[in-house]
Amino acid sequence: MRLAEILEELSHDSVNRFLLREQYTPKDLFDEVKGELNLIGGTTSVDDSVLDKPYRDLSKTALVGHFWSGKHKRTVKGINLITLYYTDIAGSSYPISFRLYDKRENKTKNDYFIEMLQEIKSWSAKPAWVTFNLLIQVDQCSL
Repeated sequence: MRLAEILEELSHDSVNRFLLREQYTPKDLFDEVKGELNLIGGTTSVDDSVLDKPYRDLSKTALVGHFWSGKHKRTVKGINLITLYYTDIAGSSYPISFRLYDKRENKTKNDYFIEMLQEIKSWSAKPAWVTFNLLIQVDQCSL
């Protein structure tokens, strides 16, 4: 949703379809936006969204499952896209990493989130703050 807001002329669903159709990696996204951001001292946030797939057979794909939808205010069948955003100290904000929830990996959304944080740090991002329902200072945790 945030990517669609940044690009304004794209809908949330068209962004999801684009990410699902192409074979981009999280590193591709990071490399695309890193020149627009000061990667030291900002805030990293996580958000997830569900691309509705009400008619998809759950047994035919590992990406379709039941996920909470803020749009519908209930659990729906769909594909869960987890996105990591970075806002720098000047206020510029871009998505910098993503994951598609895959039940075959036996990970929670929190597992993906921690993996994504560790990954962006290895790519040179040094956020001072991390948000996800709670606000913690990065140097106060073992991420």
